[in-house]
Amino acid sequence: MSALHRLAATIEARKGADPEASWTAKLLAKGPEKCAEKFGEEAVEAIIEAVRGDRERLTAEAADVIFHLLVMLAARGITLAEIEAELTRREGLSGLAEKAARQG
Repeated sequence: MSALHRLAATIEARKGADPEASWTAKLLAKGPEKCAEKFGEEAVEAIIEAVRGDRERLTAEAADVIFHLLVMLAARGITLAEIEAELTRREGLSGLAEKAARQG
């Protein structure tokens, strides 16, 4: 099992945990909107580091983004398996064609 899958499983397990004992449980207890807000904050921090060009800081911020993305998805009941299925569905499609299909 990959680190990403282990992380997703840990986040899922934290759904019912004590918010005082777990950062993930605390975020989830605040609801999907707060999870989305935190994801947005982390994404902005990653963008800043990408512009600055600091690989080490960008790597750390990217890990934060992925963690908070998974928390946000879990808050809405979306699993990593569902995201993987969507990515698999898109494999082999032109990015331009895929985007046009979503706009149609």
